[in-house]
Amino acid sequence: MNNPMTVMLVTGAVAFAVAATAGPAIIKTLRRLKFGQKILEDGPTWHMNKQNTPTMGGFIFILGMAVAIAVALLFNGLTDPRPLYMLGLSLVFGAIGFIDDYTKVKKKRNKGLTAMQKLLLQIAAAALFLSVLRLQDYLTPHLVVPFVGAVFELPWGVYLLFSIFVIVGAVNAVNLTDGIDGLCGSVTAVVALYFCAVFYGAGLAAPSGFSAALLGGLLGFLLYNHYPARVFMGDTGSLYLGGAVCAMAFVYDMPLILVPVGLIYIIETLSDILQVGYYKISGGKRIFKMAPIHHHFEKCGWSERKIVAVFTAITALCCALTLLFA
Repeated sequence: MNNPMTVMLVTGAVAFAVAATAGPAIIKTLRRLKFGQKILEDGPTWHMNKQNTPTMGGFIFILGMAVAIAVALLFNGLTDPRPLYMLGLSLVFGAIGFIDDYTKVKKKRNKGLTAMQKLLLQIAAAALFLSVLRLQDYLTPHLVVPFVGAVFELPWGVYLLFSIFVIVGAVNAVNLTDGIDGLCGSVTAVVALYFCAVFYGAGLAAPSGFSAALLGGLLGFLLYNHYPARVFMGDTGSLYLGGAVCAMAFVYDMPLILVPVGLIYIIETLSDILQVGYYKISGGKRIFKMAPIHHHFEKCGWSERKIVAVFTAITALCCALTLLFA
């Protein structure tokens, strides 16, 4: 099973089947454990009906991916360890999210780990992942600029610091995108499909299998997370997805590819930064009705389904243009 297409089809199908099948049992377990989402009081008022919807549903696609990658390893052996490194980074970030989610559930409030605690854990995870790739000669200090084709060779120390910044920033950007039913999962599924294409084009069977497993797991999860959601992914899922997206970009050895393919993540983050910054310097004025920007569109009257469809379509367009011209 060394053909990239075969690997993708098998891992994608297995991840989807496991996620789709295990979903109801995981949701039932989360309900039994009373792992319900607490809704922010200052959020959209109509989100209050989502109160106590099971959270930590990211375990659905995490399980699907883990089983799919295990199946691939069973048939292929450890001929290429990169999927394990990619899964490792994703799981570490997912574990950080789980700690955060669990703290929220136990303390019955919508705040878990402190910002500094999360930041330090995320920096450590990013540094470890990059060091492993470097030691295994899977990473170069060459910074390729998409579309332009310019290449900058940085000193390893500078590249490491820059890469840690990219990973931590991107992971938290993915986390911010998880604000309405099906949004983060849909956008990230398109990003996963993009990486399936580029890894397949590069003949990288094992990394393409990881991307396909991510795609399959997310499609299985979206059966239960589309509007109206029966389960939320929680920080367990969104931080895991952030780690997975970053892992694919760095294994592809082109971290700046995250700018075009992850444009929605960036817009979500910038809207939040601009809102907070303008609020402080203007003495309480706002640019958007609410941030991140998906809530702004909600308050403008857009339905959750429309926001998900538009944001996913924008991601698909960006990925298609990147695939063709970057």
